Amino acid sequence: MSSLSETRIQTPLKDEQISRLRAGDWVRLNGVVYAARDQAHRRLCALLEAGQPLPFDLKGAVIYYVGPTPAAPGRVIGSAGPTTSARMDAFAPALFQAGLKGTIGKGYRSKEVQQALRQYRAVHFSAMGGFGALLSKHIAASRVVAYEELGPEAIRELVLEDFPAVVAYDCFGNSVYPRGCEE
Repeated sequence: MSSLSETRIQTPLKDEQISRLRAGDWVRLNGVVYAARDQAHRRLCALLEAGQPLPFDLKGAVIYYVGPTPAAPGRVIGSAGPTTSARMDAFAPALFQAGLKGTIGKGYRSKEVQQALRQYRAVHFSAMGGFGALLSKHIAASRVVAYEELGPEAIRELVLEDFPAVVAYDCFGNSVYPRGCEE
């Protein structure tokens, strides 16, 4: 694992950035990411399968696995803590193949997702579960871009400012988790 120094990362992600990241690196994410969970992922993959356009460009994109709570008066967004990444594992490889370069969530990723991270040169970041109110302070803007009818699971464009995360899985097959935990 790396030292405790942090690297500032700007989205959209590029291969050069990703190739410098190692499991255990602390990062501060800046720029646009997309909030999406289970139902939105199902719809995105259906569009890909049908050869139809997606509601946002996946090239270099990062998806944050989050379903934020409603914003309090004067706030951009409510609590925005990560959801369990494994819930999106069935959909992630197809999205990586289509150009997605990063995900943010919590917990382990399947062997299939780890293989896709290596094959498509992508990375998975972990954010601290249980700190949704604090993490929301690093979200400067939020707007729904698709599937508003899904409520908190709608796809949102979020603008992050120094959002704290750790590289949990890098593009070289390394992980902060002990081997075998994802089974």
